[in-house]
Amino acid sequence: MYRQGDVLIVPVPESAAPGPASGFAAQPRDARGRLVLALGEVTGHAHAIVGPGELLREPGPFAPAWLHLPEGGRVVHEEHAAIPLPKGWYRVVRQREYTPGAVRVVAD
Repeated sequence: MYRQGDVLIVPVPESAAPGPASGFAAQPRDARGRLVLALGEVTGHAHAIVGPGELLREPGPFAPAWLHLPEGGRVVHEEHAAIPLPKGWYRVVRQREYTPGAVRVVAD
């Protein structure tokens, strides 16, 4: 498992990865060519993947995302050290917090 700030990245076997008919949408890269896992609402900084790969998301703020890195990659963020990731499939989960009357994704 890997954690960078409020993002948890969990390796999963290829057999657990979503298939082509899963309903997940491939996410586009940002203007800098990165796959953005989470965008900081406060700072505008991003937890992002540098390198080849694909990020699949299901609709909804609490839904996990799936990351495929066929050659490996690095998780980068302006305020954290980069984390190298080996090739493979990963489940990406945003940290949540409880406030009275609501559960929300942690704002970074």
